[in-house]
Amino acid sequence: MAFTGKEARQELADAVGEAIHEIGFALASLGAAYEQLDEATADRLEEALFAPVQRALGRAKRAQAAFAEQHDLESQLPEPRSAGPPSVRPKGHIERAVEAVDFADGALAGAQDSPAMTEFGGVELRAALSEIRELLGTVRPRARELVRTLGR
Repeated sequence: MAFTGKEARQELADAVGEAIHEIGFALASLGAAYEQLDEATADRLEEALFAPVQRALGRAKRAQAAFAEQHDLESQLPEPRSAGPPSVRPKGHIERAVEAVDFADGALAGAQDSPAMTEFGGVELRAALSEIRELLGTVRPRARELVRTLGR
């Protein structure tokens, strides 16, 4: 069964929405870790992880909203997830954030590689997804470095 242009575009918008949901969770998890860290480490977390994830979230929201508006699509997002209980240590929050970022990156990669993107995505959406993925690509190595030095 072939997709119509509207269905294919909605699928792309939904994939970006799924990534937005995961990036939002990553941001909440990093915020929870931030609250538990000493000032110096919290500042490093903010610069190395929180800032690029926050920029990626903003860019993804803008890209999805513009794409949805341009093509008269729905852009509903699921309810944000909680970062988890306060008993989770900073390392656990950071690891959860990295997992969410990886999931979001996978959703965006799938959208980028889909036939729907080639035919119906448009230059602006393709550029936005590349930019978002570039921001997200910095998170795992930076998180690894930060976690390695926790407690020192």
